Amino acid sequence: MLSRPRSTIARAARAFATLSLAATLAVTSTVSAFAQNVPVVRDAEIEALVRDYARPIFRAAGLPEDGVDIVLVNDQSFNAFVAGSRLFINTGALMSAETPNEIIGVIAHEAGHIAGGHQQKLRNQLERAKTMAIIATLLGAGAIVAGATSKSRGLAGAGMGVAAGGGEMAQRSILAYQRTEEMTADRSAITYLNATGQSGLGMLKTFGRFQSALSLSGAQVDPYRISHPLPRERIANLEVLVKKSPHVDKVDAPALQQRHDMMRVKIAAYMGGQAAASRLMRKMPGSLASQYGDAQTSYLFGDLAGALAKANALIKAQPKNPYFQELRGDILMKANRPKAAAEAYAKAVSLDPARSGLLPVSHGQALMAVGTPDSLEKAVVQINKGLGRDRENAVGYRHLAQAYGELGNIPAADLATAEGHFYSGAYKDAKIFAMRAQMKMKRGEPGWIRAQDIINYAPSGKKK
Repeated sequence: MLSRPRSTIARAARAFATLSLAATLAVTSTVSAFAQNVPVVRDAEIEALVRDYARPIFRAAGLPEDGVDIVLVNDQSFNAFVAGSRLFINTGALMSAETPNEIIGVIAHEAGHIAGGHQQKLRNQLERAKTMAIIATLLGAGAIVAGATSKSRGLAGAGMGVAAGGGEMAQRSILAYQRTEEMTADRSAITYLNATGQSGLGMLKTFGRFQSALSLSGAQVDPYRISHPLPRERIANLEVLVKKSPHVDKVDAPALQQRHDMMRVKIAAYMGGQAAASRLMRKMPGSLASQYGDAQTSYLFGDLAGALAKANALIKAQPKNPYFQELRGDILMKANRPKAAAEAYAKAVSLDPARSGLLPVSHGQALMAVGTPDSLEKAVVQINKGLGRDRENAVGYRHLAQAYGELGNIPAADLATAEGHFYSGAYKDAKIFAMRAQMKMKRGEPGWIRAQDIINYAPSGKKK
């Protein structure tokens, strides 16, 4: 199930999105620092679809399929970026893109950054620029001192100019380097799209969207003071390559387009509300995606009986769709029918080709709500199954802790609580609960060892 949006989105997220795609002025700090505060969205259906988009692209780029994590970001702007081995994609990009090909082009561009090692190269370039700025500052300071001792205002003024100019040169050097890397990633993306038999028209459409937004804003942009080339430059550089490709007219498969449309209405319902979902559904009259959006809005906005009837109709249309079963489970849970919900989630888990870790956790939650000792034991099994597939699911550990607590297994509950805090980044709390768990465990057993790992953990750059 898609996470509901937070009331506000971090200002840093909006600022970064603006920098990346609207090409405003500034030099960012490291992406990894920003990424720690990203408002993440979890949804089995959307994650599976985006992973299906990315798989052939990653293969063409020579990237290991399981070596890049894809993270969905709760932000309405059209943006994507990479940090380490993670590719972040905004829900706004997923909802705005009318075809799979547009998102695949975005993924291909970001894959170009990862395959090209651009993050490490940028770090190296930043170090060089820092050195340039330091040298310029020292030279300028020397001239200022010399001017003061010789009572030469001209020399002192020149020294101040050298110091200021050094910082300006360093900044422009970094921005020029980033623009070059962006163009390289664009060209790499076309190579990957050609290798996978896909069109590059989606990329051109995306850049055209950015150009229209920039033109409508009326902003006057200095092309030498931005980190990305202007959209019109990117279009000019790629148009010939795209149009001479033998796959230029290739369109997305109807089944893939249908999944894409269902994703869009789902995001619209959760992130934009009934009005946003209705606007999108009116563009897809009579489609399965429109029916799906109708069922989602009925569920989200209180018509549970209607939502259940609509979910059942969807299941009749596509009996092997795991996400229709998931929706049915969500509706039944909200209607306080946990036993029936557990059955629906169990079907979703059995039908899921992507083996998402989220669906077994939902199954476990429903079993917990049933509340019998037997269902609690089964809940522990299911939640552990989900966490085995999705180790960093902090919310899943909290449910696991509750299940263990209700069964009276306090050491396991404390360790699960420690895991939840650990993967939420609350390391101090994680260590406290890990120590509590360890006190009740036999030294050397797997749980004790895991608790010790948490106790010993030191975030990068910090002492324990």
